[in-house]
Amino acid sequence: MSRHVAVLMGGWSAEREVSLVSGAAVVNALKTAGYRTTAIDVQRDMGALMTRLYPRPDAVFNALHGRYGEDGCVQGLLNILDIPYTHSGVLASALAMDKPMSKLLFAAAGIPVAEHEVVHRKQLLGGEVMDRPYVIKPLNEGSSVGVHIVRDGDNWAPSDDGSWPFGSKVMVEKYIDGKELTVAVMGDRPLAVTEITTGRGFYDYDAKYVEGGSSHVIPAGVEDDVYEEALRLSLLAHQTLGCRGVSRADLRYDGETLFMLEVNTQPGMTTTSLVPEQAVHVGISFEELCSWMVENVDYDS
Repeated sequence: MSRHVAVLMGGWSAEREVSLVSGAAVVNALKTAGYRTTAIDVQRDMGALMTRLYPRPDAVFNALHGRYGEDGCVQGLLNILDIPYTHSGVLASALAMDKPMSKLLFAAAGIPVAEHEVVHRKQLLGGEVMDRPYVIKPLNEGSSVGVHIVRDGDNWAPSDDGSWPFGSKVMVEKYIDGKELTVAVMGDRPLAVTEITTGRGFYDYDAKYVEGGSSHVIPAGVEDDVYEEALRLSLLAHQTLGCRGVSRADLRYDGETLFMLEVNTQPGMTTTSLVPEQAVHVGISFEELCSWMVENVDYDS
């Protein structure tokens, strides 16, 4: 008998819409592969979610993105319910979502990271905390939500008018000028290196998910030794955080050094997403990728 897989999607983070698209694509792929599937649009009602997870499925495919679905929260609930699930567990998910903490761990493992400071947003309103250009980021959001590059002549800062809903603390990070690279890791295998280009100034939310918002060059046009180092660092970052299943590492290359920006433990699974694209590049179809993720959850825990 085929496995019964519940696909969690939607949620209530800033990434709800893209999660719904990811989830729908996964449902279709798993159905084609012969799995029995239940699509669950997750709302902020844990009682309702637990009801939808009864009878207990064989596994959950977690297609949620952003806070509560990617930061260890829903993973903890699934642990309590003893339901196996795709992607990383509670600790790795929480560490990856906490940008300052993950950068500390990367640095300790010998992975280069950009200079950064965590400050109260009032400090930014009161003056510069770092030489321009620098990047302002929320501490725990994904998909470039809330990210802003502050360049010469830019007077933007996270204000108190409600336009910055990401908390009082912000991460200020030195802007690394150069190539935007990304590497998908599947188990213990880094798949490929993609170079991302966009006319939007940087790889923001729209560049990621709007059709035509960015161009993906695969394999990336970098020297062979740089390509291999990007693969090595991405696998090392995956292992340093304790990730499992599939993750995606984002890096910047300034022509001399590869800098690790972050690891995404719940990378997008849409038609424009990078992980499915890299999988196809190495001969793995989208259906095979989704099936592998289901078959490689920890059913014995």
